[in-house]
Amino acid sequence: MALQQISSFAAGQWVAPGAGARTIASAITGAPIASAGNDALDVLAMLDHARNTGGPALRKLGFHDRARMIKALGQALTARKAELYAASFDTGATQSDHLIDIDGGIGTMFVFASKGRREMPDGQIYLDGEVEQLSRNGTFLGQHVCTPLQGVAVHINAFNFPVWGMLEKLAPTLLAGVPSIVKPATNSCYVTELAVRIMLEADILPAGALQLVSGGLGDMLDHLDCQDVVSFTGSADTALKLRSNPVILQNAVRFVAEQDSLNASILGPDAEPGTPEFDLFIKEVAREMTTKAGQKCTAIRRIIAPQPRVEAVIEALSARLSKTVIGDPRDEATRMGALVSGGQKADVLAKAAIIGQEAEQVFTMDPGLSGDLANGAFVPPMLFHCADPDHAQRVHDTEAFGPVSTVMGYRDMDHAVALANRGGGSLVTSLITHDADVARDVVMGAGAFHGRIYINNRDSMKESTGHGSPLPHMVHGGPGRAGGGEEMGGVRGVKHYMQRTAVQGSPEMLARIGGKWVPGATEVAGPAHPFTRRYDELSIGETLNTASRTVTMDDIEHFAHFTGDTFYAHMDDAAAKRNPFFPGRVAHGYLLLSFAAGLFVEPNEGPVLANTGLDGLRFMKPVSAGDSIKVRLTVKKKTRRTDEYGEVRWHVTLTNQDDEMVAEYELLTMNAY
Repeated sequence: MALQQISSFAAGQWVAPGAGARTIASAITGAPIASAGNDALDVLAMLDHARNTGGPALRKLGFHDRARMIKALGQALTARKAELYAASFDTGATQSDHLIDIDGGIGTMFVFASKGRREMPDGQIYLDGEVEQLSRNGTFLGQHVCTPLQGVAVHINAFNFPVWGMLEKLAPTLLAGVPSIVKPATNSCYVTELAVRIMLEADILPAGALQLVSGGLGDMLDHLDCQDVVSFTGSADTALKLRSNPVILQNAVRFVAEQDSLNASILGPDAEPGTPEFDLFIKEVAREMTTKAGQKCTAIRRIIAPQPRVEAVIEALSARLSKTVIGDPRDEATRMGALVSGGQKADVLAKAAIIGQEAEQVFTMDPGLSGDLANGAFVPPMLFHCADPDHAQRVHDTEAFGPVSTVMGYRDMDHAVALANRGGGSLVTSLITHDADVARDVVMGAGAFHGRIYINNRDSMKESTGHGSPLPHMVHGGPGRAGGGEEMGGVRGVKHYMQRTAVQGSPEMLARIGGKWVPGATEVAGPAHPFTRRYDELSIGETLNTASRTVTMDDIEHFAHFTGDTFYAHMDDAAAKRNPFFPGRVAHGYLLLSFAAGLFVEPNEGPVLANTGLDGLRFMKPVSAGDSIKVRLTVKKKTRRTDEYGEVRWHVTLTNQDDEMVAEYELLTMNAY
């Protein structure tokens, strides 16, 4: 059978394998299936194409435009994911594994697309935090903003997730407005290449936004500068080699690493055999050992249980692992496939032997494979028990990147936390307990050493996503051995590809830069009541100043009895005067909001479709009977939501007869285009 020719996509052209190409074998049979790599790739042309073609085109788009683009890419991949499933079997992955890699990657695209539309502005500058007042009278202000880096993101990915590994980096990068050069691990690059072809054939991305290196990067990293980012997933040794590149160090190139991780799972002291928590713990550990044949950066490598329950854990876990069906991942009965390659199999067995110097192997099995499968990269689950984890070292610093894990006992929770932290920093540690006090102690003791702490029990297990599932909403990364990097985490992940800049100036300058009205900036009088004007007709800073209304004692008493809010400050003058906040009986805050709405609302049918809430409500000064209030209503921000309507954020202030501010908030309405 002819070998698949896995190409690179460089500077707008597909480049077939050439000098320096490597042969790729099937993880199932060990037979050659593909060839990839070309030492003649013009890396300077690729960088130039990204920086000077892809980057400017992406930056012309707003966040919402990029979010729609990412959603469309996800839809294109969804339509052809059966092709990706078929290609991925030769990596040793089962159909269940495909759901994590391929469906999980596509789902990550959709999450970032949604967050881009809902949490980021309909513009090109991201405002990071609130305005800071830098002067007494508010004429000189500060605002942190984020703008796209003007370089390229080089994504170097691991072999175990050829689709998710690419998409979880690509989605936030594109949303930030930065082009990407993707370099998958060669052993599984044929799956990544297919995914890239699908996205490029959909004709959604601007030229230069996405390129692919199937094979080695050559000297690409030697040509990066301060506007570029390297995001790496793989071994600690490779990460150290890459981040030590003199050009990366000299130019302060951003380097994000997600690397080796001795993740742990702790069985809480309350989780006795027979409890839902004990059964859940065994299920989670077994799943993490066998999913992707244990080739997950988040897999459980160390199983930490109360010393009196170690024997029960080993017995229950061995019984569950013994039911694992190992074999051809294309067979529906198979529950665990192969490692990605023969080289990886040899590495896992060598690392397991190192662990075996300090721990006793208490479970393995003979998968009974024959024929072509006998030449595949299959390794059965291997469970070890370390009787003296305090004096052991290899079980805490050696990661066998396969279906290998070690059980160890703890004396008390402080000991359990100390053992978990012996890994020197991990992507995730999990805790199975129904005791909230235990959970708090673990977070306090272990939080500094772990990027994520996953806590599960009978209350959450039906909907939980699992120890080993990084979610795009949450940070993925960890300190120390785990690389010190951080990916995803919603909009946090987008900002890794942007520069945070402190901008200082007048309210007018900040309003113009951020596309968001700032108190003190110019107010514009519209030609008609703003509630009669459509979304596109409203201008940032357009302001309505209302007439005033006097608040009477009858108003206060009627509101109190009508609503049932007879709090003493509104009904008992003597008691109110004893309160340091009030001069005597005062109007209800919500009465003032109701009167404010009555002052600024246009009652007739018009482009305002709905009032969807208010944010940041503050009451600054009490209003007594006889005081009057008036309202200033200003268009603060506009955000497109659907093809029919957009959100208008109004800045609302209530002032009294002495022009003193008594209340302030932001009103949200949905307005028709």
